[in-house]
Amino acid sequence: MQLLQIKPMENVIVDQDRLGALYAQLGEAGAEDVVCRALEELALRLSHSEMLFHQEGWVDLRQNTRSLIAIADQIGMTALSQVAQDVSHCIDRRDITALAATLSRLIRVGERSLTAIWDLQDIPF
Repeated sequence: MQLLQIKPMENVIVDQDRLGALYAQLGEAGAEDVVCRALEELALRLSHSEMLFHQEGWVDLRQNTRSLIAIADQIGMTALSQVAQDVSHCIDRRDITALAATLSRLIRVGERSLTAIWDLQDIPF
């Protein structure tokens, strides 16, 4: 008997135009500060999302997810924002099975998005 392990790979979308506009508006130092704080907050909220799911804290999970959407939108993390919206819809429909799957996807996209933004910070806008 063979065991097949599936490791889903998620594509991430970073809106470089949005990041460029942020840098143009705030200057390099200001934009880097905003991006760094946003990345830290996203990492914390992603981790908090998993905890809230396991505690069945649906109201808090929805609020946490809505914050994720706002932060991701601010720094051009389009894919992360979309998946977070999907999580929010699952919460609203009270579809726990879909929520579990979608939240797992959110964590994967979140991790890859954080890495993608860090990699982009070396690129001048």
